[in-house]
Amino acid sequence: MPILDPNSVEFFSKSSDQTKRLGSRLGSSLNIGDVICLSGNLGSGKTTFVQGMANGWGSLDLVTSPTFVIINQYRKADGGILHHMDAYRLSGAIDAIDLDMDQIISTGALVIEWPELIRSALPQNYLWIDLTWVDEFQRRIVFTAKGIHYKEILNEFRKKTFGG
Repeated sequence: MPILDPNSVEFFSKSSDQTKRLGSRLGSSLNIGDVICLSGNLGSGKTTFVQGMANGWGSLDLVTSPTFVIINQYRKADGGILHHMDAYRLSGAIDAIDLDMDQIISTGALVIEWPELIRSALPQNYLWIDLTWVDEFQRRIVFTAKGIHYKEILNEFRKKTFGG
C-alpha cells in the first residue's frame, strides 16, 4: 500500500473478490452527501468495486451497471440510498446538471462511473478512484481525496484496510 502523498493511496488488487472487499470497506464509511468518482476504462473493475461498496453500505438491492439507465439506486434498511451513476452516455456536464445532482447528493451517497466526462458538474470535493486494468486478474487502484472530509474518509478506509 504505497502512499503517493498525504491525499492518495495506491493498491494492487489481485482478484475481483479483493476489489469487492476494498469497495465494501469504503462503502461502510459513506454517509449522505458523499461523492465517489470511479475512473477507468471498460473492464477495469468499476462496477465490481461498486458491488463491494453497496455491500459495505448495507444495500438490500442487487448491483448492476447503470450504463443504459444512467442512475441506479440501492437501498439499505434504514432508508439510506446509494446512487450509482454512469456518465458514459451523458453528453457532458450539462446533462449531469439536468439530472439535478445536488438533489441526488442531498438524498444519499453518490458514486459516479466515468466522472471525467462530467468534471465541471462535480462538486468541489470528492474521493477520486482510478482503476487500471493490469492483467486478467490484477487491477491498480489509486484513491485520491479532494477536500478535508474525503481525506478523513481515506484515512478511515486506510485504517480499516491496512490497520494502524
